[in-house]
Amino acid sequence: MTSVRLGFIGLGTVGCGTLTILRDNAALLAQRTGCHITVSVAAVRDLSRPRTCDTQGIRLVDDPIAVATAQDVDVVVELMGGTGLAVEVVRAAINAGKHVITANKALLAEHGNALLSLAETKGVMVAFEASVAGGIPIIKALKEGLSGNQINWVAGIINGTCNYMLTEMAKPGKDFAPVLKEAQRLGYAEAEPSFDIDGIDASHKLAILASVAFGVPLSRQGMLIEGITMVTAADIAWADNLGYKIKSLGIARRRASGIELRVQSALVPKSKLLANVDDVMNAVMVNGNAVGTTLYSGAGAGGMPTGSAVVADIVDVCIAMRSGQVTRPALGVPMNALAALPILPSSQIQTAYYLRLDVTDAPGVLAKISAELANEGISIEEMRQQPDSEKSAATLVLLTNVVEESAFMRALAKIAALTDLRSPVAWLRVEHLS
Repeated sequence: MTSVRLGFIGLGTVGCGTLTILRDNAALLAQRTGCHITVSVAAVRDLSRPRTCDTQGIRLVDDPIAVATAQDVDVVVELMGGTGLAVEVVRAAINAGKHVITANKALLAEHGNALLSLAETKGVMVAFEASVAGGIPIIKALKEGLSGNQINWVAGIINGTCNYMLTEMAKPGKDFAPVLKEAQRLGYAEAEPSFDIDGIDASHKLAILASVAFGVPLSRQGMLIEGITMVTAADIAWADNLGYKIKSLGIARRRASGIELRVQSALVPKSKLLANVDDVMNAVMVNGNAVGTTLYSGAGAGGMPTGSAVVADIVDVCIAMRSGQVTRPALGVPMNALAALPILPSSQIQTAYYLRLDVTDAPGVLAKISAELANEGISIEEMRQQPDSEKSAATLVLLTNVVEESAFMRALAKIAALTDLRSPVAWLRVEHLS
């Protein structure tokens, strides 16, 4: 039986989850891989801190580079996160001829092209199933299960914090600020939550999904990145009235002229399975030209779910080592064969739109708004009106047809200048996912 020795960088939540799975399922993993898998060494920040997992028989050090270059390590499992020291660690491991497994989405999104090219040059594998959507095997699905398809689009709920907050905001009496505070209390959101609520975390994951789905270089250059801070409980209630839910989505869509890449809050029809994925769960829909649309859903974070994805990569690397087939491209195609498809500017996005307008309740207001939309070739597909006679005001809620964003933005600017408005226009995109 082939012996495979692992070196861990980080024994936090995911590291300990991974180690627990390796110990609990050792016999099963040996049967599936034909390998005897051991953990030789692990780098941790604080050697004196008690661990939440059994580290018996593992040498603990506080130098990640030492693990990356250790003689008794065949595979480096990088679970430290970040894009500072982690880049140096992964580069050192590759240069030392070690295979690398990582859950680090920021590392891949920002430095992946160079690191994966280096890995191909050195003849080692880099695997990253755990970098997107926790325990959901979406990378493997795109690279292997759907490899016979041209992928048309990928759309997903890929940040559990945002999904939890939007789910809670749909409950009576809940709005953004108190829900964020509760998410922080529960540990779903960080004390400084901008990485999640401003869409940065999801943008890293979307860059990885798009690269694997379309065979393009890893990039966020030109990606539309929006968070959930503009969503209010009022918008969620109106969406519900119209037959939609508001979700924070990462969307990658192939078009003839390039690729749409966007992280955004959007209305999704309740009839879509993706609209019914709530709380901290993740889900990814993929549309291929042969298979049609498929959905992958499950836990998007946590030690054991994410550890499950890390162990899946360990299994793949072990089998590859035993069989001698360690040159499989990390992104599904060799780095020098990636397609140079441009990321389209947000002005070229094609989607429908939701608008909520608080206006003076007077004759001709709706006609003015309709005229500004019509001037840009935009039609109103559905409308709701809620008058407030005491304030001589009304709330208008409109859904448009699918148009190019540049046209919508021109119309929006003209509508925002109307004197009949009592507050700024609230608007969101509408995604029918077809």
